[in-house]
Amino acid sequence: MLASATSSLRTGAGIASKAVASATARRTLTSSSSAVRSATVASSSSSSLSPSSSSTTSTTTTTPPQQQRRGYASPTNPNSMATPVEVAQPDVRAGVGSKQGSGKNLLNDILASAPKHATSNRPIYLDAQSTTPVDPRVVDKMMPFMTNQYGNPHSRTHAYGWESEQAVEDGRAHVASLVGADPKEIIFTSGATESNNMAIKGVAHFYKSKKNHIITTQTEHKCVLDSCRRLQEEGFEVTYLPVQPNGLIDLQQLEDALRPTTALVSIMTVNNEIGVIQPIKEIGHLLKTKGAELSKQGGRGATKPFFHTDAAQAAGKIPLDVNELGIDLMSLSSHKLYGPMGIGACYIRRRPRVRLEPIINGGGQERGLRSGTLAPPLIAGFGEAARLAKQELAYDHAHISRLAQRLQDNVNSQLTHVLFNGDRNGYPGCVNLTFQYVEGESLLMALKDVCLSSGSACTSASLEPSYVLRALGLDDENAHSSLRFGIGRFTTEEEVDYVSEKIVKVVNKLRDMSPLWEMVQEGIDLKTIEWSG
Repeated sequence: MLASATSSLRTGAGIASKAVASATARRTLTSSSSAVRSATVASSSSSSLSPSSSSTTSTTTTTPPQQQRRGYASPTNPNSMATPVEVAQPDVRAGVGSKQGSGKNLLNDILASAPKHATSNRPIYLDAQSTTPVDPRVVDKMMPFMTNQYGNPHSRTHAYGWESEQAVEDGRAHVASLVGADPKEIIFTSGATESNNMAIKGVAHFYKSKKNHIITTQTEHKCVLDSCRRLQEEGFEVTYLPVQPNGLIDLQQLEDALRPTTALVSIMTVNNEIGVIQPIKEIGHLLKTKGAELSKQGGRGATKPFFHTDAAQAAGKIPLDVNELGIDLMSLSSHKLYGPMGIGACYIRRRPRVRLEPIINGGGQERGLRSGTLAPPLIAGFGEAARLAKQELAYDHAHISRLAQRLQDNVNSQLTHVLFNGDRNGYPGCVNLTFQYVEGESLLMALKDVCLSSGSACTSASLEPSYVLRALGLDDENAHSSLRFGIGRFTTEEEVDYVSEKIVKVVNKLRDMSPLWEMVQEGIDLKTIEWSG
């Protein structure tokens, strides 16, 4: 009886997932979708009123399928966001002997309880660096492990555990393939923050008897900087490298900072606020040559400095191969590449072996480096997201590059005094612009129907200007006037056009109310003014 009911639930959930995926795909139809739906309803109504409708043989009028655009997160046409999407609800019957009876209303109940996404209250999402929407194909991959395949992957005595363990290993293989690693080198964590803490603190503590120096940059993610500060409190020495005005480090400064006691160099691949891509391959080569040479001078069998990189914003967006780049440890996050939140990974090289002290102890899972029961639904989703990201990397990059250029062209053609922050050769999906003589928070408040940010999501509660932008040399005023546009896989041209047009209108309005803008228009150099108070 229970098995039959479970089978029925799984069937209904599977069809529900497909129906929801179908509905989300339909949200990306062009603005003519509303007209098509209206035409369909009108056709249906006229059909029911025709003489043939009263006969025994009925005639069904169908509308030819429309060309669909790739998209998911929000409607294609911002002006038609109030139009809900109707979901087809096929007749579903449960298995023989099920408590659900005929099962006719099972799918209806599931769909009725699902949240409605396409409403007028949903703003346009351009904050892909903070998180990305879960790809519907990823949801489909996760569903079985959230319904009846619920075994503990560490249970080795029955089929439930075996199938969950297989899902974990399949996900591990896909994540490893994305970065050119061996599956045995992937350790699952709760996210990139935990991975960064594990890598930095773990290596520092394991090698502290031989080395006590760490190098990082001033523009790293807050969890990296805070981990380094904690190590400083424990007696470690940390060098924080400055960056150039375009956000890139100076390789000569890195070389000069290396010591015989340097245990770890931690530099992120793609910056989460300005999209700068650091010269990772050159850094890896430098540590293998100059770093190894200095380590030999230190004696006592010390190894070269290990190279750790936070690749949460890079994985699935630019090509990565840990062996070609000379990376020893890498932090990854699922929800940055259209996977579920709450799961990440840390790549830890096995040959030559990188040793680290675990920060979580317990049952000895994940090679004893990260104890705790793994979550098969999240790992299955992470693995599928990684597989899709590798498969569609070139397409996504081209799509995002085109939209990013479109956004900048639209804004720059209508506004002056707009600064681009970062390197022009960085990741195109992260566009950081400074709108001078406009207060950034006022700009954000005026854009209530657009999801943007003025910096990292992890520091968004702070009123301080972005430390990343200040490291580039921006003053507090310009740093406060900056916005980050995060363009992703499901962003559309219509959304970019709507946002750029809205930005132009709001910036012009705010500038018209600003006495500083009036002074600039009159040719007054604000830097020459001595302000009282």
